[in-house]
Amino acid sequence: MQNQTSGKSSDQGGSATERFSSSGFILTAIGSAVGLGNMWKFPYITGKYGGAAFFLLFIICLLVVGLPVLLAELAIGRGGRGNASTSFIRLSKSKYWGGFGFLSIFGAFMILSFYSVVAGWTIHYAIISFSNVLFQDADYTHRFTSFAASGMPVLWQVAVMAITGAVVAKGVSGGIEKFNKILIPGMLVLLIVLIVRSVTLPGAMAGVEFFLKPDFSKLTTESVLVALGHAFFSLSLGMGTMLTYGSYVERRQSLGQAAAAVGAGDLLYALIAGLIIFPTSFAFGIEPSQGAGLVFMALPAAFSAMPLGGVFGGLFFILLAIAALTSTVSLLEVPVAYAMDKWRLSRNKAALWTTVLCCIVGVPSALSVGGAFSGFTIAGKSFFDFVDFVASNIILPVGGLIVTIFTGYVWKKAGEEAGLTNGMFKLWMFVIRYIAPVLVILIFLYSSGIISGGEYGK
Repeated sequence: MQNQTSGKSSDQGGSATERFSSSGFILTAIGSAVGLGNMWKFPYITGKYGGAAFFLLFIICLLVVGLPVLLAELAIGRGGRGNASTSFIRLSKSKYWGGFGFLSIFGAFMILSFYSVVAGWTIHYAIISFSNVLFQDADYTHRFTSFAASGMPVLWQVAVMAITGAVVAKGVSGGIEKFNKILIPGMLVLLIVLIVRSVTLPGAMAGVEFFLKPDFSKLTTESVLVALGHAFFSLSLGMGTMLTYGSYVERRQSLGQAAAAVGAGDLLYALIAGLIIFPTSFAFGIEPSQGAGLVFMALPAAFSAMPLGGVFGGLFFILLAIAALTSTVSLLEVPVAYAMDKWRLSRNKAALWTTVLCCIVGVPSALSVGGAFSGFTIAGKSFFDFVDFVASNIILPVGGLIVTIFTGYVWKKAGEEAGLTNGMFKLWMFVIRYIAPVLVILIFLYSSGIISGGEYGK
């Protein structure tokens, strides 16, 4: 067994001895938080619900519900020093709380099964953009639907899972941390290159104005619910990732400062994403409300019209691929940590079997977006959309609610683990006990469509 503060991974049953370095943890947590949804969802909802006014509302929601719940997850993880189920058991001395924790593990696994499919799309598009194959046919909608209808998405999903599994198998410091220390700075460089290119396009300022001009008349009850939902989901809350990562954090690491850094990183990424998407869309007359369709079916037309469009298009899809892969790694670590603790498997075996199982479960999702499973529906949704809906809009909010209840009412040493001053602890506990649960319930009611339509997810 390794010394607890060595930062090295143990390959023998369980993950209790694995540790992040301080900087590595923050980069890894930011990598988990930033995802594909921020690239096309956040800019659109910001423009739709008031621009800079909504951005300010989002920051408030991030402070009120996002960061307190994030801090709670990190504290549970570090306090329990186990996976997303074991940590609850150790801190509560009750196996029943372990069952609640397992729900988030199941949610992370199911999200990974379809999220890896979309990650595969991004890698495929990066390759065909750099090779200029993407721009040989101007009908980009047909190109995407033809690709989705083929068996290729399955192969790319397997490729993504192979990369993800290989990283996780190398351990916390030697795999996950090292991976993020390379990719997150690389992502920052790509963001800078692409934002410079976007805002210097003719007509780009109209997109910047649409994104950031405050329009307080658009702030409604619905916009508050949307901001709450995105603040919650953009931080990877409720899916066990931050709780699992928290179990690898050194005692000397300030969890409050770490949570603030993760929130700031997520916010900065969302802002820059908007300053890439909207200027590009407006410069080429593209409707910026198409979600995933904007990325795979509309923006290629913009890149084709740019000088060196193949290069910038390739860089854009590499940016998406990095955002996706840093998230798939964090998602896979959740069930892998559980398998290591539950069945005393080595990390290599746990990573291998979890990766293979996720690939199998992901096949129907890969083939349901125009492929062989496209005619199969559950509750009127494709297999891909159904799994997305259940995992993202039901399991995640319930997982977040469990965290607030456990931290606020069950675990008596939460403040000691969080390391807050007396005044900050009282404020945090007030939010966790009385405000966050209500807001998370509202997120659940809204995202599940009970009180209004709307779906969220990473």
